[in-house]
Amino acid sequence: MVPMAEPYPVDVPASGYLVVRASGAAAARAAILGGAASDPERIQLVLRCPVPRAVAESGAKLTFADATLHLQPAGVVMLTVAAAKLSIAFAELRPLMFRPVEVDAPLRALFAGAVAHVLAAGPRLDPHGLAHHLLGLAELVLRSALRSELDRVDALAARRREALEYMRAHLAEQSLTADRIAEALYISRRRLYQLFDDGQGVSERLKGLRIERAKALLADPAKAGRGIAEIARDCGFTSAPHFSRTFRRATGRTPREYRERALRG
Repeated sequence: MVPMAEPYPVDVPASGYLVVRASGAAAARAAILGGAASDPERIQLVLRCPVPRAVAESGAKLTFADATLHLQPAGVVMLTVAAAKLSIAFAELRPLMFRPVEVDAPLRALFAGAVAHVLAAGPRLDPHGLAHHLLGLAELVLRSALRSELDRVDALAARRREALEYMRAHLAEQSLTADRIAEALYISRRRLYQLFDDGQGVSERLKGLRIERAKALLADPAKAGRGIAEIARDCGFTSAPHFSRTFRRATGRTPREYRERALRG
């Protein structure tokens, strides 16, 4: 049996989700923080999928020089492979590292079937050929999951841009709400909130856009004759006092103070 470094701790993924991680604390820090540490020796795939109980009881672990297949309780499959044997560089795998990534049902079924067959027939198969088979299985799962994740991220980014464009086009309307934005984009409110799950949320993003527009209007010499109440209405605030309070919390100055400083500058 080939000794392995302790895996980086990670929660057991929910059914249908894959977690990709690297062996060793230095590799983990590099993957999370983007450091310059050397690439890890091993890549570990953790996926919960249905495997027949008889298979688990008859042979739960196969270990080779470049690959280890380990079936753990609750149907958690851990496939560990030598990173140097993969055609995908560690840097390319960064979008998958150390977080749950949803795996499509066809890929889950293929992976579960392959694991079941390998564990059932492993003792009677050529070890060298079986190690290559496991490496190929890891490559297939990683490439498929990476492609799906990149497609998903691109789709999310596109929908987020659409939402922001709609917000900017309708900032002056006080009736602009999350429900209205979701309806305009033909998505659910829950889906809209998923587009802005960075901690700021939809309402905070909308308020930030209104403040940015207000700052631009206040700093524009051509708008110097417009009153604060007019600018508040143009930016979708319910009243001039509400606008002033919100603006001061965001910038540290009242709208009037901001305008005077900007026009002097």
